[in-house]
Amino acid sequence: MSLLKELRQAAQNIKLLYVEDEPSLRDSVSRYLGKIFPHLDIAENGEEGLSLYQDNQYDIIITDIEMPKLNGIEMSKAIKAINAEQDIIITSAYTNPEYFVDAIKVGITGYIIKPVDFSQVNQILSNTIIKINRFKENEEYNNNLEQLVAEKTREYKQLQDEKVHNYKKSLYSIVNMIEDRDAYTGGHSIRVAEYSQIISRAMNYSDDEVKKIYQAGMLHDLGKLATPDSILLNPGKLNSLEYKLIKEHVSESYNLLKNIPMFSELADIVGEHHERHDGHGYPHGKKGDEILPLSRIMIVADAFDAMTTNRIYKGRKSIAEALEEIRDLKGKQFHPDVVVIALDALKDIQLEDNISQLPQTDLEKERFSYFFKDVVTQAYNRNYLDIVLTRNSFDREYDCINIVYLHKFSAYNHKHGWNKGDELLKDVALCLNNHFPNSLIFRVHGDDFVILSKAQIDIDEQAINLLPLLNNAEITTSIVHHNLTEERIENMNIMDRYLLSPISELQKSSN
Repeated sequence: MSLLKELRQAAQNIKLLYVEDEPSLRDSVSRYLGKIFPHLDIAENGEEGLSLYQDNQYDIIITDIEMPKLNGIEMSKAIKAINAEQDIIITSAYTNPEYFVDAIKVGITGYIIKPVDFSQVNQILSNTIIKINRFKENEEYNNNLEQLVAEKTREYKQLQDEKVHNYKKSLYSIVNMIEDRDAYTGGHSIRVAEYSQIISRAMNYSDDEVKKIYQAGMLHDLGKLATPDSILLNPGKLNSLEYKLIKEHVSESYNLLKNIPMFSELADIVGEHHERHDGHGYPHGKKGDEILPLSRIMIVADAFDAMTTNRIYKGRKSIAEALEEIRDLKGKQFHPDVVVIALDALKDIQLEDNISQLPQTDLEKERFSYFFKDVVTQAYNRNYLDIVLTRNSFDREYDCINIVYLHKFSAYNHKHGWNKGDELLKDVALCLNNHFPNSLIFRVHGDDFVILSKAQIDIDEQAINLLPLLNNAEITTSIVHHNLTEERIENMNIMDRYLLSPISELQKSSN
């Protein structure tokens, strides 16, 4: 017998309400549901759905999240206030991860991911219908109560296990969404979970505790859902306020997990994974044995992954280098008992070759550069030059710097206005990009440009066609070359010494 036929037979006494505002999807899904449920009502928005529910009784509700008048979450909350045991299945295209958090808090039965896969619909409906029908089978309880109690206990446990499994899959999906959103820490959560698992096993924790810390590791950054994109997606250095805001993800993770009974123990572990043995961590400044034992393990695992990940401002450490740093921080950042075991437990693991904060795909690179584009010229800005120079100091990629100085630019601005000055800078940046397509072009100090190239190139003003553009504006140029194989220019502090050297300042004094 086909699953569809089995569902139709099992759903004879099941009444379903389907709520969807998108007409074509509503029509196609309702036609399919009509093949299964003889008792099917359809609503076009949450307000209409709630009205139908108040006038009728339904065994199952399937609802979209984003709808006019009353969205799916608001409708579900109102229905749960009427009947806390009501089975509600959410459909969503992951458009807003905050809705998933709200759905978890409401206590929904399951999820159907858009675009709708009817095989997934069948599976979720099958589990839900079976559960409902089993609870309706009262006569069996009167025939053989002892046997039925044992059987129903097993069934209830199975249903609870399925519910837990669905919750875990949902939360893990949200974790994947976070790491897709934050490409600079991709794979971090699962690595922290695995490292935590390795250390806890080596410390002879029970299987239940090992399982618990693995799950906590997977979910430890869940609170980043609440971190603004302008901070989470920023690959550069954060200022003090931005750093304070991103630290809030620990409390957010704790609060989210604490509200889910089956994960409340994980919340306590996650809530302390940024504390330090010396008390200088956050969010509570706990120290020593005040920190939960499993949290102490995760603190080491989290730091170890950070050390062995290719970061924006520094290359990743080898396993030996990372373990040496952990040894040096024993009794400071890390609990001594954990360090002793971790040094041995992690020494032989195999690191992935692609563990990196750096963007890999074209889309990631474009999102990465978005934070480092000069607003006026769309050339890169000095913050990105600082990153490239820092990385170049340990991962040699660029050998040549040419600085293009524009002289008398202030006089041009004074005579023609800032808008004309901005247009001229755009033209200069465009000219440099066109002439050096394989180099990085930066605008620094307002009217200076830096050309960063992989190979040595000798540039003069005429070679880059700037003279016709600038002569009409009565602006002159000078170009200074630096060989990075001979000169150590490792960050913007050093670069500024060249940009603001007496020679360049003397040249600009004619402005």
